[in-house]
Amino acid sequence: MTERYVLDLQEVDETQVAVVGGKGAHLGGLSRIEGIRVPAGFCVTTDAFRRIMAEAPSLGDRLDQLSRLNPDDREAIRTLSAQIRRTVEGIAVPDDLTAAITRALARLGEQAAYAVRSSATAEDLPTASFAGQQDTYLNVVGPTTILQHVSRCWASLFTERAVTYRQRNGIDHRMVHMAVVVQRMVFPHASGILFTADPVTGNRKVATVDAGFGLGEALVSGLVNPDVFKVRHGEVVAKAIAAKQRAVHALPTGGTQEVAIDSRLQEQPALTDAQVVRLVQLGRRIEAHFGRPQDIEWCLVDDGFQIVQSRPITTLFPIPETGDQENHVYVSVGHQQMMTDPMKPLGLSMWQLTAMVPMHAAGGRLFVDVTRRLAAPASRAGLLDVMGRGDPLVRDALETVLDRDDFVPSLPDAGPGGPPTGGTSATIETDPAIVTELIERSQVSIAALERDIRTKTGPALFEFLLEAFEEHKRVLSDPLSMQAIMAGMEATWWLNDTLQEWLGEKNAADTLTLSAPDNVTSEMGLALLDVADVIRPHSEVVAFLQGVEDEGFLDELAKLAGGTEARDAMEAYLDRYGMRCVGEIDITRPRWRERPTTLVPVLLDNVRNFEPGAAERRFEQGRQKAQQKEQDVLSRLRALPDGDRKAGEAKRMIDRVRTFIGYREYPKYAIVSRYFVYKQALLEEAERLVQAGVLPEKEDIFYLTFQELHDGARSNEAHDRLIQQRKDAFGSYHALTPPRVLTSDGEAVTGAYRREDVPAGALIGLPVSAGTIEGRARVILDIAEADLEAGDILVTTFTDPSWSPLFVAVAGLVTEVGGLMTHGAVIAREYGLPAVVGVERATRLIRDGQRIRVHGTDGYVEILP
Repeated sequence: MTERYVLDLQEVDETQVAVVGGKGAHLGGLSRIEGIRVPAGFCVTTDAFRRIMAEAPSLGDRLDQLSRLNPDDREAIRTLSAQIRRTVEGIAVPDDLTAAITRALARLGEQAAYAVRSSATAEDLPTASFAGQQDTYLNVVGPTTILQHVSRCWASLFTERAVTYRQRNGIDHRMVHMAVVVQRMVFPHASGILFTADPVTGNRKVATVDAGFGLGEALVSGLVNPDVFKVRHGEVVAKAIAAKQRAVHALPTGGTQEVAIDSRLQEQPALTDAQVVRLVQLGRRIEAHFGRPQDIEWCLVDDGFQIVQSRPITTLFPIPETGDQENHVYVSVGHQQMMTDPMKPLGLSMWQLTAMVPMHAAGGRLFVDVTRRLAAPASRAGLLDVMGRGDPLVRDALETVLDRDDFVPSLPDAGPGGPPTGGTSATIETDPAIVTELIERSQVSIAALERDIRTKTGPALFEFLLEAFEEHKRVLSDPLSMQAIMAGMEATWWLNDTLQEWLGEKNAADTLTLSAPDNVTSEMGLALLDVADVIRPHSEVVAFLQGVEDEGFLDELAKLAGGTEARDAMEAYLDRYGMRCVGEIDITRPRWRERPTTLVPVLLDNVRNFEPGAAERRFEQGRQKAQQKEQDVLSRLRALPDGDRKAGEAKRMIDRVRTFIGYREYPKYAIVSRYFVYKQALLEEAERLVQAGVLPEKEDIFYLTFQELHDGARSNEAHDRLIQQRKDAFGSYHALTPPRVLTSDGEAVTGAYRREDVPAGALIGLPVSAGTIEGRARVILDIAEADLEAGDILVTTFTDPSWSPLFVAVAGLVTEVGGLMTHGAVIAREYGLPAVVGVERATRLIRDGQRIRVHGTDGYVEILP
């Protein structure tokens, strides 16, 4: 019975996290790698911890209390977690457990010095490192003192920071158990941390070594700045030697103390270059064993390295799998589609199956491989031009990669499939009937899809959908549609570039495109104002909507005075726009039709903030402003030398932009309309699989790819384990920040604006909608939590078309992601909102409620005192 309380490090490996915790399991795994030295020791297992917890029955109630606390209620967490720690530390260790630990100590040397280290079952995981959450005690001498510190490690599972971390990560306190690692103490000359991938850039080929004198605690605690070495391909490629004034050393009687370092040694490197290279070789061996980049704690003792910990680096963005050893450059799809959140597997695979170019998945996001297009001069120029117009940060990041002469190979000619780079619009007339025809074609195609899919179930449904995806791509790649989109975009670029040259005016097209016709996304925002007009007179309906929580609320409305009209107006709105939602490129996201409560806060803001008839007035004001701007521009041009020709060219381009720019939004609306049809059919199929016992829940299909779902429909085989793995992985992807540009080395290249014309302290972005506005910043990350007043400025990570109902209520826009022609920018111009997009970390640098000034013409944001 006693053996399971203590296991020698040599007996465990990384599969035994449940028994010896993350740290213990990794140390056991490390001790088995050839050529890796790990200080001798043993693990006090989680069985011992459970035995201790059972000694105090009151702990169960306190843990229940703890789990009910709000993670932000720090005072209550502090008080309750301190009580739990005191209780755990006060439990007498049972005799058989004491005997097992002292026997293990006798084998290793009773009076030797030891490190006593916490090892929880939820730490050092691929998805959450829990670094620094529990306690480590160094240089502990004597069995009695060691037992005391084992108790302290058990109690450290309930430090305030560990409890808060678990609550924020949704981890049940009762499901986490504590093992304790007891290891022979090493007294190193130097120690530190080795990252087998660069933790800042993500580059997997660059290892980073942090080193200092004495014990590693000095570095971990921030007492000293380390020496930093970077190693690539077996050589030190960069180093920074710090002045190391202090170190932590062990005391002969136990414990540690800070000591001053002799001034002659302070500037000495803690390691020689040869030692650094040797250490990185060991790190590569450890990385190969665990199969992913590692964060490794090391000690140098008598010119030999000992490894005291290794954990996965959890902050690195994964690299798309290619199966070759070639260099690749990837551009983020999410930054172009205004949706940088992770997508579920079904969402990823459906977008891949319906996209016009091959896409690679990594970290729950999609990327396009642009290596071939960058490699050949002709396609390179076109790609950089299109990327630069969309998002200058992407262009700059690509140029940064190109500046490294050896990364992108030079090819004489790129393969097919480059993006449209202009020239496609020459053959299209400026004729509004073209847009009308394109919209009709799309509607006919969607109506046919809705009609034909109704009778399909089982494997036949999946075969039908594969054909539907081909039709989906055919509609998307319709040459006339592409020409109409490019005509609007090129006319915008022409007006901005040429009017700046001729009249010295920036972003003139922004005003000229106000209230352009046929823009389904801006119409959607205005249509919700019309719904508010129906609801506003009925106080009972307004009061009811303020308390709505249940998705079935539309049926309840009919019981109220004015409720039938309110319901009919909302139903009509959902019939037209209910397939939309935030992050709509992911088919698994709940649509407004499925979750109409999402729209209620925006609707109530409209009821409160607007007068009746606001939609029509707003559209008309925009149209008149655009008309006045046109007259102003043309009269100023006529006054120039060769003015009639210039005015004539500008007039042609203004007509062109007003004819086609609204259609820019329609193909996305058509895609999302088709997606909703696919989704409803797949959810009906999921219901069949639930009835057949293949799936526990309908929405589990979201964690399978389309192909896996197709296979499941044929074989009726369950995928329970796979679905759980996918859920865990998807949960971890939220913590990752997707890069705009990613290389096959794993390097996330961010890009920079490189501008000098911006005041100090201002946040730089891309100007996409002219004008300057000052107001209260509302940092909103979820449309369902909108609470806006007139004059507010919306600050968020990204906006897709589903955000446009908010645009009617705000005075300006700031986003972290976006480009000149992405949806948020187009709609901001439509509504005349000053807007700056692509502002890195805007939602973190701007606090909700702060006053800010948005310079939409010049592309920067000032935070006001």
